[in-house]
Parts: sequence; structure tokens; C-alpha cells
Amino acid sequence: MPMIEMFLDYLRLERNYSLLTVKSYREDLSDFERFFESLDSQVSWTSVDADVIRNWMEYMMDRGNSASSVNRRLSALRSFYRFALRKKIVQRDPVHGLQGPKKKKPLPQFLKETEMERLLDSKMWTDSYEDVLSRTLIIMFYETGIRLSELTGLDDKDVDSVTCEIKVTGKRNKQRIIPYGENLAKTLAIYRQKRDAMVKDGSAAFFQTKVGERMSGAQVRSLVKKNLSKVSTLKKRTPHVLRHTFATAMLNHNAGLESVKKLLGHESLSTTEIYTHTTFEQLKKVYKNAHPRA
Repeated sequence: MPMIEMFLDYLRLERNYSLLTVKSYREDLSDFERFFESLDSQVSWTSVDADVIRNWMEYMMDRGNSASSVNRRLSALRSFYRFALRKKIVQRDPVHGLQGPKKKKPLPQFLKETEMERLLDSKMWTDSYEDVLSRTLIIMFYETGIRLSELTGLDDKDVDSVTCEIKVTGKRNKQRIIPYGENLAKTLAIYRQKRDAMVKDGSAAFFQTKVGERMSGAQVRSLVKKNLSKVSTLKKRTPHVLRHTFATAMLNHNAGLESVKKLLGHESLSTTEIYTHTTFEQLKKVYKNAHPRA
């Protein structure tokens, strides 16, 4: 009985895999068999080595297969050779120690500066408490890059209107100081005045509900999503998107990577570097749209 069929019978009869899963294994293993036979008719399942498998992975990537697809097929091959080694059909496992291609991390989603300008236009907002609160939340995220948990954890004493600095408690209780500019200072002053007129005996929290309770993460997310939906069609319309927007805007306006790292509270520069890929993608789009020969 051919080796592939022996393995598939094992999956179906002993491991109770579904017919659909067995079919998928058959296709993956048959694809690899066709590949190594095309390289050399003398190559067989028992003589395949790691180089042949690496060539197969490169071949799949060159044909446009995603890293996930290649890794799935490699996993099928790994299971096959483990079975064959246990049954003493092969003397060694050529897949052992091989690493599949790394999955590309998705680039951070962010709003365009024109979208933020539209959203923050004062004509878009009323003077209701919810609107003043929502606009202040959005500007705070956009102009400081603060995390959601950091924002909801802010107390009144953490926002210094004299020095224009915010004391933030980040991950693992690490504290950092974030400076802010005149525009946010005016926004915070308006919000504070509105909040103090609305709430007489509120909590120590900086951001409060109408009844003086600290804003929860869910409440902030809901307000942000509701308002970002007015200007953006991004699938994600979250506070974290505004954090990405802050970082991207800073780099697009020539801020140093180390400075952005400190403002975001990243421990490693490699975490911040993902935003350089975002700005490079923007640069490519500008080039493509602007250059007559692009």
C-alpha cells in the first residue's frame, strides 16, 4: 500500500479525523510528492531531505501562497513523517528542526490626518456633556498616544494644567510623564469646567460619567467607535487605532523613533519600529500617485 494511503487510513481509522480533514492531508501530501518527483525521478519519500522541503516551501511562497498556507502544509508533512518514523517506514525525519515562514504582522491601522481634522472640527460637536466628553477623549488619545487602560486610570491630580503634563501609570505599574500642547490644554479646560458643573460630588477620576463615576474601558470604547464611524470606514474603530494614529502622525512629522518610543511607553524600540513600516507604506502611495512614471 502506498505510504500516503497508509497514513490516511491511520488518520481516518485510528485518529477518527473527518473526511474533510483527511482530504486536506491527501492534497497537501500529494502536492509535495508531485514537487519532489519533478525535481528528480529518483527521489522518494524515504530519500527526501531537508533541502528538498526547503525548496518546496520557497516554491509555494514564490507562487503567492501565504505563510499560513505554507505552514499548514508543512504541518501535514511533519505529521506524516512522524507516523512513518514510528512505523519504521523511514529511517529519519527530514522535517525535524525545520521552521516554516514567519507570518507577517499586520501593519497598524490608523486614521488619515484629513479624517482627524474633519472629526475634530468644532462644527461636528454640540455642547452637550457627552459630546464634550467624547471629543476630549478622542483628542487625548490622538495628541498623547495614551493607552485605554492608562486613560481610564487617570485621576484629576495626574493632569497638571500648569505644566501641561500628564502622569501616566502604564504596564507593570511603570510611570511616565507625557507633555501636551496648547490645543489639548484648551480642550481639557473646557471639559473640566463642563464636568465640574455637571458633577458636584464625583470620584477622583479625571474622566467621569454624568453621575460622577470613573469611565470604564467599555464606555470609552463605545464613545470612540461611535464617533470614529462618522469619518472612517476602518474595520477597527478603537482607542488603540487612535494610539496608532498618534504614532504615525509623529513619525510623519519627523519625530525621532526614540522620542516616540518614550511617549508611547514601549520597552523595546523594535515595538515602535512597526510604525516606520506604516509611514513607508504611506510614502510609497504618495510616490505612486505623484510620479508620472510610477
